[in-house]
Amino acid sequence: MSVSSKTIVIVDDEQRTRQGIHQTLEQWAAGKYRIVTSGNGLEALHTLRAETVHLLITDVRLPEFSGLDLIRSLERDSRRPAIIVISGYAEFDYVQQALRLGAVNYLLKPIDKQELLKAVDDALRLEDERQRYEKLEKIVDPVLLELDLQGATLSDPVRCAFIYMAEHLHEPITMAQTAAQSHLNASYFSVLFKQQSGLSFSEYLHRLRMQRAKELLLHTQLTIAQIGERSGYRTDKYFIKVFKTAEGVSPSRYRQQMRKGPGTID
Repeated sequence: MSVSSKTIVIVDDEQRTRQGIHQTLEQWAAGKYRIVTSGNGLEALHTLRAETVHLLITDVRLPEFSGLDLIRSLERDSRRPAIIVISGYAEFDYVQQALRLGAVNYLLKPIDKQELLKAVDDALRLEDERQRYEKLEKIVDPVLLELDLQGATLSDPVRCAFIYMAEHLHEPITMAQTAAQSHLNASYFSVLFKQQSGLSFSEYLHRLRMQRAKELLLHTQLTIAQIGERSGYRTDKYFIKVFKTAEGVSPSRYRQQMRKGPGTID
């Protein structure tokens, strides 16, 4: 069985607790997750810096470099994992600090196996949702989103144009064709469109085609050529050139990068 790309790190200086959590999660994971243990915070920090970790389970009190120190060190890390803290009954002040620092749950010692599994399942689901949201944010064009939000304030011809372009994106689209949908001449329509959207017709169309392409790259198994065609590009060669100019990477590389890790959108 190949090693999973998803990693859970357990940090506790008490060997019995550490091994107990490890054993429980190994049985539960059935190979879906790589389970790593550490007896101290500094060793765990090295692991967190060296690879992508999806869930950190740490005791709040550790010698030298505490669980709280470990959580604080991840505060500005873009790869910060979901965090569950472990504590004794007398350490609730530490737990409160950990929760304020972003821990999603806590477990009291001695740890109940079912509570552990529920907390882990919930935390991993939250982490998947967070990564999914972050990836969706990356494909949404903020300019197009803002125009969608402003839809009610736009004139009927411009709103009609947005709808027409989205529905016919796989076809060659001209400004004259789009203007004709509202019975306007192209010159007047061009001025109206730029005035209300802040974009030229061609720039809006380019952004719309790019967003459609990115959505298809993430959500489908279509080939690059098929995606280019459905996004309105004449040839796959031209699509790849335009996409690389806009995004800095080829469509296939973009798909590979965005699908990497637990936030995959299929």
